[in-house]
Amino acid sequence: MSDIVGTLMQTTTKTAREIYEEVQSNPARARYGFGDKAAIVNVDPQKAYTRMDLFKTAYQADPNQMEYVNTISDLARERGWPVIWTHVAFMKDGSDCGVWGTRTDTPDSLQNIKFGSERWEFDDRLRIDEERDAIYTKRMPSAFFETPLASYLVFHKIDTVIITGGSTSGCIRATAVDSLSHGYRTIVPVECVADKHESYHYANLTDLQLKYADVVSVQEVIDYLKS
Repeated sequence: MSDIVGTLMQTTTKTAREIYEEVQSNPARARYGFGDKAAIVNVDPQKAYTRMDLFKTAYQADPNQMEYVNTISDLARERGWPVIWTHVAFMKDGSDCGVWGTRTDTPDSLQNIKFGSERWEFDDRLRIDEERDAIYTKRMPSAFFETPLASYLVFHKIDTVIITGGSTSGCIRATAVDSLSHGYRTIVPVECVADKHESYHYANLTDLQLKYADVVSVQEVIDYLKS
C-alpha cells in the first residue's frame, strides 16, 4: 500500500480556459466576499498595453474592458470611494527599471516606456477625474510596490480592493497577491482584465480564484457598488 497522503502533481489534456470554467462552475467554491468599503485600483490601462492599433505590446480580452472600467470607477466615485490609476514609466536611460529591464533593449522593451511618451499615456477611452482620483507611476509589477497605495487605502478605511487592468499574469496577479497580503478582500472582475494569450490569462485567473481573490463577473461588482 502506498504511504503517499498528499497529492502528486496532476496532469490533464484540458485547456487553461476549460480548467478555469470548471473551477468557476463549482457552486461550493469558497469566497472572501465584498466588505463595507471598496477602492477601485486600475492597473496600467495605458496605451502601451491597450492600443492594439498602435503598439504590438498591447492586448485585449473583452472588447468592452475600458467601458466596464469606466462604469465601476464612476459608481465608486458616486459613493465617495477611492479610484486609483497606475501606469508605468521610466527614466530616460531606463535605469530605474532595474534588473527587470536587462533582458532586452528594443523600442518595445519595458524600460523604454518614457515619461510623457504615447506609450505612457492612459487610454483615451477612459474617464479619469484628475481632481478626485489618485494617479501613481509605478516601476514594478504590483501597484503596491513603492507607491502610496497602501497608506492611501488605510486612510480611506478600505477593506475591499477591486482590481482591473493588465496583464492578468503580471501586474494584476502581483497586485492581487499584495492586496491579500495587506489584509484586503480582493476582487477581480473577469471582463476588466486582459493578457496576451488566453492560456496565461485563464491559468492565472484560476490561481487567483483558488488562492488570492474572488474572480467574479463585472455585473456582480456593479451590483455591489449600486447596493
